[in-house]
Amino acid sequence: MKNETAVAEKLLQIEAIKLNADKPFTWASGWKSPIYCDNRKVLSFPTERDFIKNQLCNLIKQEFANVELLAGVATAGIAWGALAADQMKLPFCYVRPKPKEHGLGNQVEGYYKEKQKVVIVEDLISTGKSSIQVVDVLRGLDVEIIGMVSIFNYGFDEAVKAFADKDVKIFSLTNYTALLPLAVEKNIIKKEQTELLSSWRKDPANWGK
Repeated sequence: MKNETAVAEKLLQIEAIKLNADKPFTWASGWKSPIYCDNRKVLSFPTERDFIKNQLCNLIKQEFANVELLAGVATAGIAWGALAADQMKLPFCYVRPKPKEHGLGNQVEGYYKEKQKVVIVEDLISTGKSSIQVVDVLRGLDVEIIGMVSIFNYGFDEAVKAFADKDVKIFSLTNYTALLPLAVEKNIIKKEQTELLSSWRKDPANWGK
């Protein structure tokens, strides 16, 4: 079993990922979606948590061997970044959506140095907007973004273009394309539904209208 399939299987087993083509979920953006992914749920399952943590660490070592600092994206990426940093014995920081309105007014929490080689840790990549915001914040501090990792990636064209425009290399443990055939195999969705579900990824804003 490929790593991306093994990861998708773990997420399905504990229902961190749910699929329902007949009764789509509604995202905060108003989009209708046949999938809902909540990787924070994995934190409640020690065996699956350990598996995902190890896979993240292996991915970072494989793709970004020269990393010097891990940066989690608030809030869902904080736990995964901290877990990976602890296992890899690396420094860790995290980035808020906006600066604090009290105290020191920090947007980045933790210690970092200029020119430090940073890998950003996300739990989920959808449109990429929140992740790109973190890239911009960190680059404004003159650290070197060498890449980003995530647990799951929807594979939207919008996100692919956004990361390419920012020249950010991104790698995910698993993705929507790998998930669908596994969901059919596990009888979570019907084979005849895969075309409908695949069409969602191509045009998520207008799907189901």
